[in-house]
Amino acid sequence: MTGALYDAFARQIRYLRVSITDRCNLRCIYCMPEEGIPLMRHEDILRFEEIRRLVEIAIGLGITRVRLTGGEPLARRGVVELVRMLAALPGLEDLALTTNGTLLAPLAEDLARAGLRRVNISLDTLRPERYRAITRRGELSDALAGIEAAQRAGLDPIKINMVVMRAINDDEVTDLARLSLERGWHVRFIEYMPLGREPALARERFVSMQEVRARLEETLGPLEPAHVEGSGPARTWRLAGAPPMAGTIGFISALSEHFCATCNRLRLSADGRLFPCLFSDVELDVRTPLRRGADDEALRQVFRQAVAAKGPGHQLDRYVTTTSHTMSRIGG
Repeated sequence: MTGALYDAFARQIRYLRVSITDRCNLRCIYCMPEEGIPLMRHEDILRFEEIRRLVEIAIGLGITRVRLTGGEPLARRGVVELVRMLAALPGLEDLALTTNGTLLAPLAEDLARAGLRRVNISLDTLRPERYRAITRRGELSDALAGIEAAQRAGLDPIKINMVVMRAINDDEVTDLARLSLERGWHVRFIEYMPLGREPALARERFVSMQEVRARLEETLGPLEPAHVEGSGPARTWRLAGAPPMAGTIGFISALSEHFCATCNRLRLSADGRLFPCLFSDVELDVRTPLRRGADDEALRQVFRQAVAAKGPGHQLDRYVTTTSHTMSRIGG
């Protein structure tokens, strides 16, 4: 190892999120416009060998956890081989993947054999018609089949992510939370983030995690602190009296109670740019020096520069109107 990564606020950076594609088979209303987005050119996307080299360099700097994201990472051909390449890297302690689950069923077993440890699956509703409305083209049955396949393949713990939106799906938070008891899933509720959206719409849809928790405790009873592997920014709880095999309930409150003070991550976009934060104006091009033959030390320096650019917290409020970033580009 060539030295751990610490930012200016004494946070050790140990986690790298890697977007491997900007393409997605869905058009979720909180992530992408219905018509889609201008896609990156094929030649601008990092090749698997390039991703492997950058992850290996990151591991040498103290990164121990990697999560593959998109877009929809399973939409990229050959993703199982990429997982195999990364899982073989010495020093990588955890390799996970975030997916909408609709393409997961036929791949889950192969991904687990290749070395994937676990998955996070987006599931914003349990109602088929509502699922089609939120995703604009998806089928709930495909996502549920993906979750079941992940469980059979041993990709545990199964984490389910629900973006809570007022008057759209917030009436289902109790139903989703019950699945932590009935299915053993680890259900995480996420505040709606106004990335590139109009302020009025953001305020209209926003539901704080404090409100979600109050609803759950009113209907399901008190929550007690719990822990789940790789919980990241989620504050994790368990329903009081839940059996040992039950899952947990997590709250990710990027707006109302941000978790920036403990942020330990960098983000690598599909086109080879390092972001200190999902909501940062700073992006460092690592693809160009990589393709021009830079040695490992030069590439390590780009990682160090990205860490040095991490601020004390996000500035999400101004991103409502100013950002041109999309979740599918840098892996939300």
